[in-house]
Amino acid sequence: MAGQRGSLPVVAIVGRPNVGKSTLFNRIVGERAAIVEDRARTTRDRLYGDAEWNGRRFVVVDTGGLEIDPDDLIEAKVQLQARLAIAEADVIVFVVDAITGLTPADLDAAELLRTARAPLFVAVNKADNPQRELEAAEFWSLGWEHTFPIAANHGRGVADLLDEIVLALPAETEAEHARKVREAEADEFARDVETGRLRPFIVGSEGSDGDGSGAEDDADEDFADAEAVAASDAETARWDAMLAADGDEPPAIAFVGRPNVGKSSLLNSLLGEDRMIVSDIPGTTRDAIDTRIPWGRTEVVLIDTAGIRKRGKVASSAAADRYSALRSLKAISRADVAVLLIDGVDGLTAQDAHIAGYVVEEGKGLVIAINKWDAVEDKKGTTFDTYVEWIRHEAPFLDFAPVVSISARTGQRVGRVLELAVDVWAERRRRVGTGELNRIISTASDRQQPPMVKGHRPKIFYATQAAVAPPTFVFFARDAASVHFSYQRYLENRLRDEFGFLGTPIRLVFRERAGIRIERRAGKRSARAAGAAKRSR
Repeated sequence: MAGQRGSLPVVAIVGRPNVGKSTLFNRIVGERAAIVEDRARTTRDRLYGDAEWNGRRFVVVDTGGLEIDPDDLIEAKVQLQARLAIAEADVIVFVVDAITGLTPADLDAAELLRTARAPLFVAVNKADNPQRELEAAEFWSLGWEHTFPIAANHGRGVADLLDEIVLALPAETEAEHARKVREAEADEFARDVETGRLRPFIVGSEGSDGDGSGAEDDADEDFADAEAVAASDAETARWDAMLAADGDEPPAIAFVGRPNVGKSSLLNSLLGEDRMIVSDIPGTTRDAIDTRIPWGRTEVVLIDTAGIRKRGKVASSAAADRYSALRSLKAISRADVAVLLIDGVDGLTAQDAHIAGYVVEEGKGLVIAINKWDAVEDKKGTTFDTYVEWIRHEAPFLDFAPVVSISARTGQRVGRVLELAVDVWAERRRRVGTGELNRIISTASDRQQPPMVKGHRPKIFYATQAAVAPPTFVFFARDAASVHFSYQRYLENRLRDEFGFLGTPIRLVFRERAGIRIERRAGKRSARAAGAAKRSR
């Protein structure tokens, strides 16, 4: 079925500008996914969101306002996107405005929609009181049988509309039924964990109850603690396997960067179609747009974002542009990997480094793509290496991120971007066995001890990986707060040398070992006191 997208039916929301399409979209998907502003032409690209009603899942598409004769190039492309949404829809919701009443623009949009084959529902928006509900009756003159007065901003009448939409959806496909079965199994698995039938193991066991006094006791305790944590590796692996079988979300890859560096062009090149509006005018993209595409035996989610400008320029711009910047930052937060696009002609700028710093701070994977490589003049065999060296020199905190040169316009090496992003996604989820980890840390400590701080040399006893995405390692040490930044960097480099972790930040956490021993001693005293009380009785 042509309207199916990712095995789910598609519901398109259309209408003239500024009638509340994005507000209804947000109401149906249950979050503020689309930018809403009391100004026409705020929405430009097709914005997709997943929704569920009465046990039926479907995809909702928000579109730009329908216009017959747009007056500029970008608006002409908006109209193309809206018509593509109509063509792929299984159900169409035609939104009109109860306050302004039936307008010539509504009549023009209605004539366009009469050629659509999908079932159509008229949603008379802003009918937020009984009087406006009565006034909404004039829209029955358009000739469609299903006309509903609603108030998307408050939710009034939206449930009745959704009831009818679900009934009009195509029959459930085998793929959709299989998805439901997987979700039911995942829910059952979660209930088993919650009720205690399955117990997740969280890495971070703290080992034996040794006294920890003296050098020999320290050595014995190191071994016992590491052995206790290592013994849990098999259980951890089983837990990870169960999580994988539970059906993890597909990798989410966000395209980020300054305005007009080619983010939407890259997405269109990967899709092989004009999915996003592309223009030389900076700020063309406003919403963060999610698109799922097949990848091997699974799929990936690509997130196109609005360009992130300098904070001063964002503060002085229109509300829609400010919301766009916030949506871009939010897209980084919910992504697994960010692809930072850099203009090959301009090179790395301070704003590029600022955006990359935000990605690293959020603990997300990072791929650096130098776009517009076809426009770089006088290229030689060493030009790319020079660019990489320049990036490493200007932003040394990005030395873990892979770099690739591409041309979104010509399609040069765009597939390599996706390959690297998926590789980085896998590296973010890499787990290192505790025994192997401690052998590496022991060798690194023997080769180079932590530097002295105020006459005391910190000592690392053992380490364990506490989390993935991003990989997080906890080091138990004496004088943990005194472990110098340079030595932390040294340990990070050793981990990268041994295990890779391509494109992903690594977090190192240092905890005071002595504090743990004090807690254990207190626990042993409590146990002895309880035993003595029992004997006295």
